[in-house]
Amino acid sequence: MNAKLETLAIERQGRVAILRMNRPDKKNAMSPTFFRELPRALEELGRTADVRAVVLTGAGDAFSAGGDIESFDQLKDLADYRAQLQLVENAFHSIERAELPVIAAVNGIAYGGGAEIILFCDFVVASDQARFAFREIRVGLQPGYGLVRAPAIIGAQWTKYLALTGNVIDAQKALAIGLVQELTPHADLLPKALEIAQRIAANPAIAVRVGKRFVNRHQGADGLRETMDPTALLFSTPDHKEGVSAFLQKREPRFS
Repeated sequence: MNAKLETLAIERQGRVAILRMNRPDKKNAMSPTFFRELPRALEELGRTADVRAVVLTGAGDAFSAGGDIESFDQLKDLADYRAQLQLVENAFHSIERAELPVIAAVNGIAYGGGAEIILFCDFVVASDQARFAFREIRVGLQPGYGLVRAPAIIGAQWTKYLALTGNVIDAQKALAIGLVQELTPHADLLPKALEIAQRIAANPAIAVRVGKRFVNRHQGADGLRETMDPTALLFSTPDHKEGVSAFLQKREPRFS
């Protein structure tokens, strides 16, 4: 990369780039810096002639715990909420519009935005230790982008089940409902993801890009923007403020 990344680390395995969310001390929580760096990293990898596929994973024992809730406290008004949501939308959509196929290798918890981001990847390989949840309801929010993308992948009822309960499902259940395409023992996760990525990298690059682009042809940002105003309003509610306070104080929230 031409510029140093704060929240991501990149390594190479032949024609495959491993893009690692790199905040292990924060369970790879997604900060505004992460949302700015992800599109830039994917764009630059797409311009690198000898890179043909990307594996997205997490450093340490988590894939991603989701949005960095501590950063939510910096958002003060509707303009701030909308700007944050626009930043998230651009980051998630950058995976779909990336020239290269992006394979999620889920090595641990994928909560909130960590579960949403895999919906934008081309497919998902998970460790048998992975866990998935839309936890936004616990801080008075909804997974706006997950609500748009998940029904086509796991169906409307499973989307509502996850979004309205905040319940955690294991990797086996995620495989059964179609959220995950390959399930492996934890120690085999990265080798399995790299094996698939290298198989793709060995195929004609133009044919791979046409395949991805055609399947994603209707996956524009318009649907994502439909969620922006309702989600921005949720940020302004007392329940959201209570949810954030409870999270930071490590107690159960008392919603009104």
